[in-house]
Amino acid sequence: METTTQINPLADIPKDAKPIEKVMVIISKGTLESIYAGFILANGARMEGIESEIFFTFFGLEAVNKKTIDNIHVATVGNPAMHMPTMLGGLPGMEALATKMMKSKMEKLDIPPIGEFLEILSASGCRLWACKLAMEMFDLKKDDLIPEVEGVLTVGDFYARAAGEGTQIIFI
Repeated sequence: METTTQINPLADIPKDAKPIEKVMVIISKGTLESIYAGFILANGARMEGIESEIFFTFFGLEAVNKKTIDNIHVATVGNPAMHMPTMLGGLPGMEALATKMMKSKMEKLDIPPIGEFLEILSASGCRLWACKLAMEMFDLKKDDLIPEVEGVLTVGDFYARAAGEGTQIIFI
């Protein structure tokens, strides 16, 4: 029988390390796995009492667009983590099957759907922002977005909000 040694993942943190006070998550991809990665990081920050904000840019806007929020899929083509040839991932129905399987697994783990997760994030104090340039590129207006999105920011506005010691920016 193999024995395992318990490792304390916090043991090597320097005693004088400054705590993270704010997490700024940039979601740039419109795939289920990318969107949820950002949500989980932002939610985890809020659960630890850390401020969090999410900036949706480029295809990440799909997560907050009223027309697309319920049609987010898993990326099966060009996704090495799928462990399948690109050609197989591109076959009709593969994306829908992978998405159905992932959503089913997430439901069993009690992970809420995107819209509900955004409501939870917003209610917890996580601030949600859309990228001005991406909005213009895709001809979107603020009214096209879910109400939890507080506003549309330029990249400069986003960096200004991130200013300060103890802020971490996470790009997904």
